[in-house]
Amino acid sequence: MKERKTAENNQFDHIETWVFDLDNTLYPAACRLFDQVDIRIGQFIVEKLALDAKEARVLQKRYFKEHGTTLSGLMKLHDTDPDEYLDYVHDIDRSAILPSQELDDALGRLDGRKVIFTNGSADHAHKVMERLEVGHHFDVVFDIVAANYLPKPDPATYRALIDEQAIEPSRAILIDDISHNLRPAAELGMTTVWVRTEEDWAKPKPGDDWLDYIADDLVSWLQEVTARG
Repeated sequence: MKERKTAENNQFDHIETWVFDLDNTLYPAACRLFDQVDIRIGQFIVEKLALDAKEARVLQKRYFKEHGTTLSGLMKLHDTDPDEYLDYVHDIDRSAILPSQELDDALGRLDGRKVIFTNGSADHAHKVMERLEVGHHFDVVFDIVAANYLPKPDPATYRALIDEQAIEPSRAILIDDISHNLRPAAELGMTTVWVRTEEDWAKPKPGDDWLDYIADDLVSWLQEVTARG
């Protein structure tokens, strides 16, 4: 991997669009929200495909690995209704997410547009932002529906985001907790920030060279960026 830059000694004045992943990026992974989603996905498969819990778990993870999201696999191979799926798996308790004044302040100090780019639904994203009390900072949510159900890291989805929102990649930055989701952004010319995670499947691997910055957590990294002046 190439040598990492630090937020303190680099300028971000050229950035016009800040693109944020949602789950485990905009809020801390310690909230364990996606654990609930993960369970709900398994339950959906059990109910819709008449499998036992063990069989459903194997299928869930195989589709995630092979198709980018479990939903993509279910749509391609089982003609699953995506809206029904998204409503079901995002029917969760978000009370672990608390308002973040520090995040609100840091976002307020960033110049430029702010966009949510998520493999989840817009409804889920708005509910998360409502809990954080930061929704007023974001101009748009580009969700899995807007992406025509093609999940990150499908390159076509990044091009769709750029085209729809008239984003100039060289003047944009993508922040995500999954390393391989950042590769297509880097190939398009965007600056990339990986939010560190303990999930092995989301970490960069030897030879990955598309990460410009690594953030131990989003708020601290943004505070470094906005404190530069």
